[in-house]
Amino acid sequence: MPFFTGEYTCKIDAKGRMVLPSRMKSHLPEMENGELMVRRGFEPCLVVYTMSDYKKIYAKVSGLNEFNEAYRKLQRNFFRGNTQVDLDATGRFLIPKSMLQYASINKEAIVIGMGNRIEVWDPSSYDQYLISDPAEFSALAQKYLDPKNS
Repeated sequence: MPFFTGEYTCKIDAKGRMVLPSRMKSHLPEMENGELMVRRGFEPCLVVYTMSDYKKIYAKVSGLNEFNEAYRKLQRNFFRGNTQVDLDATGRFLIPKSMLQYASINKEAIVIGMGNRIEVWDPSSYDQYLISDPAEFSALAQKYLDPKNS
């Protein structure tokens, strides 16, 4: 299981390629052969998974009952535009232009390790989704991480 953590600023070249930070690259399972899956995030960002972690999510989403309208909507929106990418020898991968547009990413991106996945954000959009109030952050941590509240 990968262990992605940290926050990095990365450049996007004119062709839409980004170098995966070396600390994140070092946590890729060797058996993955540099294959990653990129999808649109629920927020305006991109989410990058190893293929093995993506397959777990794929199984859950594709296993929903196709005769249920809400499930079909979820599947349609979850799977649209998902793209398999490969890391080259220098650790770069090509992000499709439609995905860069979705996340409003141009020449620079903030890359965040989220445990089993990586989020790629436009720097100005990312700031809007961070908690600016330490008390709110503390309250969320207490609510969701304190064993007494489980």
